[in-house]
Amino acid sequence: MMERPSQHTSAGLTSRNLPVSLRNRIALAWNLMNRRDFVRVCTAGAGFSLAAEATAAAPPVARTYGRARLYDASGAPLRAASLAIQRNYVFFYPFQATPCFLLNLGKPVPSAQIKSSGQEYAWPGGVGANRALVAYSAICSHQFTYPTRDISFISFRAGKSGANRHADVIHCCSEHSQYDPANGARVLAGPAPRPLAAITLEHDAKTDGLYATGTIGSEVFDDFFRKYEFKLAMELGGNARKEIGNHCRVTELDSYCRQQVRC
Repeated sequence: MMERPSQHTSAGLTSRNLPVSLRNRIALAWNLMNRRDFVRVCTAGAGFSLAAEATAAAPPVARTYGRARLYDASGAPLRAASLAIQRNYVFFYPFQATPCFLLNLGKPVPSAQIKSSGQEYAWPGGVGANRALVAYSAICSHQFTYPTRDISFISFRAGKSGANRHADVIHCCSEHSQYDPANGARVLAGPAPRPLAAITLEHDAKTDGLYATGTIGSEVFDDFFRKYEFKLAMELGGNARKEIGNHCRVTELDSYCRQQVRC
């Protein structure tokens, strides 16, 4: 602990003999130095504590959020049978600022064991009458690129191209990360460090309705909120991190976004 400056100086003068403005500056400097030392110690301690906690227990890969029914663009409950094959649909879940892709892959999608970042988890596969429907976070796990109203660098691509040697993938044109939606969004190419987080879906066979219930895999929501904090605050005020509630509006990406970058 630093000692408070003495009233006596090395020149034999007392602090009482110093101008008031100088005494105030000395006092302020002492307070700031003590605060910095305090913050430095606390930060170091907190870092050690967090590291210990992270070592003791890995974060869960399955998370449950509010059960939200999916609705179409007109506001009617969405029917799974209405989803066109290999078309990009977007909705927001589990937060008001976090977009997701909803895809009908047109074929049964089996469950799979996914390994990522030292974790292994069971991805349940597709849902619906033909088990062809899947959903994923639309935030790329590399640089957190996501579809906006103005432009989207990330989307599902059915065909191959010069920069896309894989067909039927979710392709991020920012750095050419490619994910396999038929296998838990496993990374097929590019610098992405992990799969997209999967959105867990429930299908009501009686009504053909769809519900989002949670996520499976490595979420990047905290990094996303930090990177785009100012932009999201301008668009959504303080609601960016607010959970979406019990219903989600599903829109075709072509209608939601003014321009899609295709690479």
